[in-house]
Amino acid sequence: MSDPGFPVDLRRDPELVAAGSYDLAIVGGGIQGATLALEAARRGLSTLLLERGDFGGATSWNSLRIVHGGLRYLQSLDLPRFRESVGERRWFLREFPDLVEPLPCLMPLYDPPRGGPLRRPLPLRAALAADGLLRGSRDPGLPASRLLGRRETAERFPGVDSGGPDRLLGGALWHDAVVPDSHRLVIEILRWAAACGARVLNYAEALDLRLSPGGSRVAGLRALDRLTGARLLFATKAVINCAGPWCRQVARRFDRDVPGLFRSVLAWNVLLDREPPAPLAIAAAAPSRAAGPKAQTFFVLPWKGRTLAGTAYAAPAGAAEPAQGAPGPEAVHSFLADLNAALPSLAARPEQVLRVFWGWLPGQPAHPGQPADTPASKPVIYDHGRHGGPRGLISVSGVKLTTARALSVRVLETLFDHAGSSLPEVGPTPRPAADAPWTFDELIHRAESDPDAARHHLRGLAERQAAVHLEDLLLRRTDWGIFPARAALAERLCRALGWA
Repeated sequence: MSDPGFPVDLRRDPELVAAGSYDLAIVGGGIQGATLALEAARRGLSTLLLERGDFGGATSWNSLRIVHGGLRYLQSLDLPRFRESVGERRWFLREFPDLVEPLPCLMPLYDPPRGGPLRRPLPLRAALAADGLLRGSRDPGLPASRLLGRRETAERFPGVDSGGPDRLLGGALWHDAVVPDSHRLVIEILRWAAACGARVLNYAEALDLRLSPGGSRVAGLRALDRLTGARLLFATKAVINCAGPWCRQVARRFDRDVPGLFRSVLAWNVLLDREPPAPLAIAAAAPSRAAGPKAQTFFVLPWKGRTLAGTAYAAPAGAAEPAQGAPGPEAVHSFLADLNAALPSLAARPEQVLRVFWGWLPGQPAHPGQPADTPASKPVIYDHGRHGGPRGLISVSGVKLTTARALSVRVLETLFDHAGSSLPEVGPTPRPAADAPWTFDELIHRAESDPDAARHHLRGLAERQAAVHLEDLLLRRTDWGIFPARAALAERLCRALGWA
């Protein structure tokens, strides 16, 4: 539970954090580290989280923001993963109704099928029926999935491709969930963890382990405060490395290289300056004659009045670690061409690209005939102590926002299983009230009508949520800086209101 001597919010206090002694230290503050901190703290473990940059500032911030329910797993009869995805989607909708909302999704169906032989009415009808049956009364918040005829498909998606050699048969309609402000989800999960007693610190880079006498197990962790240059030493019984794209580097620094832990695949989504083609998400693949029988499926969804489309993948050019930057113009243009082949009515143009959300995902292990840009489908949990390394050190590579919390529970079970004990149950730890920022329009209004109140809001939000740099505030505590047209105005307003 929370320590009355430590603030429930996320404000930075490195000396106070370093004075504690921990059951568990987490390296990495993306969605995987955040959910791990929450699940550990809810079970009464004294928990520390260190993030070398800003919370949720890398791959987690750049996701497509969809919480998938696992319909795709039904088509391959992978029932365990389907049940896990449905359960986690339900958890997000229940615990974060202010941040996670239902998302209707529509996939047009054609003859011949686009995207694979299972994209036909008969197998999809079976999958949708099984989805409703297996979800049952345990998932009452979402409407039933069903097939639509040609007319209703066109009504819901007026720009559907209904002409040409492929005959439109109708569409498959189901519901997933979406996190419009995924940056706020990470922060609210961390605030919940802090309310349960976890201590979190951004801009703190984990340097190396401290081991027990004899070097058999974890005893501490040394870190660098990247803002002051101070070296910090934390006493901890265990360390979980979930540093996202850098987890393999951290594993090598702490113990050894684990090649199967992370092989980089560049992934990106594109924000287009145009109205969404439909009020629901569209899942579409290009005709098989143009893209092959297993053409990639693209998702296009409404996001803050604009169109968000993804996801594209590319193998790293050279080293298999995340060293390269954003995809270049040629890669983005190629993505738009593929997207337009799948959705001709979208007619996306390069000049409409407002922002490219890009990050690194783990890729599938290299196999002959396996494309190098294929994202991994299953997470990796590597217990270093079972492979000759220090006991109490675990490295994790997650694959999806949807299942990050479920993976966190499995990681904790692995840690406790190695120690020969059982994972504690979750205690009575309700989520604290959200600490939501003003909307951009409210910021402008208050800055003009009551600048003192606006100044107080900015300072309080930055302190409570550990926004160190202006970019942290504009991109990862609010959405004020996401759209280029208002980013410059937001920056000027914040500086005029006293941001250093």
